[in-house]
Amino acid sequence: MKLDYVTIFGEYFTPLSLSLVGKAAESGIIEIGVHDLREWTTDLHRTVDDTPVGGGAGMVMKPEPWGLALDDLLADSEGRICLIIPTPSGVPFTQAEAVELSGYDRLIFACGRYEGIDARVHEYARTLVEVREISLGDYVLNGGEVAALAMTEAIVRLLPGVVGNPESLEEESHSGALESLLEYPVYTKPASWRGMDVPEVLLSGHHAKIAQWRREQAENITQQRRPDLLKKKN
Repeated sequence: MKLDYVTIFGEYFTPLSLSLVGKAAESGIIEIGVHDLREWTTDLHRTVDDTPVGGGAGMVMKPEPWGLALDDLLADSEGRICLIIPTPSGVPFTQAEAVELSGYDRLIFACGRYEGIDARVHEYARTLVEVREISLGDYVLNGGEVAALAMTEAIVRLLPGVVGNPESLEEESHSGALESLLEYPVYTKPASWRGMDVPEVLLSGHHAKIAQWRREQAENITQQRRPDLLKKKN
């Protein structure tokens, strides 16, 4: 999979060289490209923003550099491609979305700043490629970079060969095995720590009882923290 990030703050993507994502890049599972939007400006000051038409506070990212950037990045594109625009006005990002996007050949993240990207860029991009406007959550960030990093981790870890033990992807929050429930509590050695003990059932070696306990815990935690997920199941 090829991953491209168009931004005016390329340093934000330094963490992509770390941990599992970094190893995936080193092993050739993914290819990463970080692109400075200012490279597609044509004026002396490399301007990427201007005041909003119709008035209002803040600045809006200009369409000209974005259009040129998309033209160049998509000039030699092949396979299944999606342009992702992180925005608080987008559809919520979910594990299901991560699974779907992990099947693409190339993802391009358009990281806006200020009050966002001129809406005509969104319209133009849809004439070239599939576009998804995605929100990381019900809050506002300074720009799309942090959201792009979070989505990248969620997507890349699903690619074959990235996670050492694929079974670890099966029983976790929002996974298919848990039927979209939140994950149950997990423990490791020692069995007793600072006066707190690992639940006895986990030490029993009785796999059916352990599975039942974990299921009950997942349902209880989901009921407490995300009852909306239970409503979706019903």
